[in-house]
Amino acid sequence: MIFECRVTVKQEGMFRRSVSGKQSDLILPWEAFARMPHHWMNIIAQYSSVVGFMIGLPIMIGTYFESLRARQEARRAIEGTLRSANCLEFIAGDGACINLVPLETLHSLPREGDVLLLPGDGVGATSVFLPGAYLVESIEHIYSPAEISGARPHEARLTKAVARVTSLNPQMMADASIRT
Repeated sequence: MIFECRVTVKQEGMFRRSVSGKQSDLILPWEAFARMPHHWMNIIAQYSSVVGFMIGLPIMIGTYFESLRARQEARRAIEGTLRSANCLEFIAGDGACINLVPLETLHSLPREGDVLLLPGDGVGATSVFLPGAYLVESIEHIYSPAEISGARPHEARLTKAVARVTSLNPQMMADASIRT
């Protein structure tokens, strides 16, 4: 007697063996084993997608904001406003910064030949610039495009002013001649 052996798929999706046209409820081990990798792969794929999204999204957002901040820093560095934006900067002849004053606090800018009283670094052995009178030798105005809403075309605003000054303090002038 010859038996026919076929594998049929029922509606539930289970593999069944049919022997001589009769359905058997016995699931062959290799059939169950053949189904297992697909089941586990589906579960792993679902969870790995969720975990990948939960890890990848914050990393992507952080990377975007870091690149945005780097681009803004580079733009500010090109404009020269990175350290002393919206300030009047008093510098000595060698380029060292004496004081910074916010532009919003000034009612007018100094002109060449004006004598100013600046606080300097304070009084002490470690201070480089003493408080006292300083003579404005030259002043530079730095403008940038106005980036506010409602600005007119080609409108510029004062971004920074740099005043080159020399000290009128006799002690500092004597120290400067000793250094050179």
